[in-house]
Amino acid sequence: MKKIETQSAVLKFTRIKPSTNIVFNIIMTIFAILCLVPLLLVVSISVSDEASLNYGYRLIPRALSFEGYYFLFQQRHNILPALFISIFITVVGTILGVVLNALMGYVLSRREYKLQKFFIWFVFIPMIFNGGLVASYFINAQFLGLKDTIWVLILPLAVSSFNVILCKTFFRTTIPDSLLESAKIDGASQLMIFFRIVFPLSKPVLATIGLFLSFAYWNDWFMALLYIDTPELIPLQAYLNRLLMDIRVLAENASLMGITHAQLLASMPGESARMAIVVITVLPIACAYPFFQRYFVSGLTVGAVKG
Repeated sequence: MKKIETQSAVLKFTRIKPSTNIVFNIIMTIFAILCLVPLLLVVSISVSDEASLNYGYRLIPRALSFEGYYFLFQQRHNILPALFISIFITVVGTILGVVLNALMGYVLSRREYKLQKFFIWFVFIPMIFNGGLVASYFINAQFLGLKDTIWVLILPLAVSSFNVILCKTFFRTTIPDSLLESAKIDGASQLMIFFRIVFPLSKPVLATIGLFLSFAYWNDWFMALLYIDTPELIPLQAYLNRLLMDIRVLAENASLMGITHAQLLASMPGESARMAIVVITVLPIACAYPFFQRYFVSGLTVGAVKG
């Protein structure tokens, strides 16, 4: 009876009027449309004729043209290997990162671990103070010898302090200690407890950090710029970034090549090709979001309510 009264009291303070709910729905719908308009504009520019863009951008193209995508199709011999590299580092890095962050978070969530406080500070301090680019380059390239290898695109991004703290908070507030104690009494080792009990019960936080990691790996181009010299190891984002930089350099130095700026721009893709690059890079990773959406909100709000 007392529990029912408590639930009634909670519902009393959390209930909102139907009119207020309608207003909130209208506001959220407007925000959703505002977030969708830039994406639709990018898609519209990517399928617009280059000459029609001189009169401004529109959500509905004045003249349809797939010249931007055709330009990228002509670069398929370079884009397809780069796409394979991006898919490989995204899949392998996400799986490896989820396992490593979850393992570290589980260890830090155990109060009986003697070095718990020390390693919590050990993980927490780098989240506030960064060693800098020079230190990270020296460690990755010189000390670990990862320069110009596929692993330099995976290992440095696999573990982050934020993801470890997120996992630690989830395990501490969600997984009952009694469940783990029962497994220990039955003779289960720590690895068996983690992979047989903790891991299956942690889908919300695993999906959340998996989404963060997949976005980070797919969108990363800076690591390739720093460490990769072999063309066969360049991921898609880095290749497309170099492609845009080459177009810009050619346009800025047209006079040195004996042709006018206008003649050079006429022979090169313009805004439509750039927007086509944006669509190609965003679309695959955007398709992954619905698979994580079910657990995303609960994973982000972990530890917000304790009960």
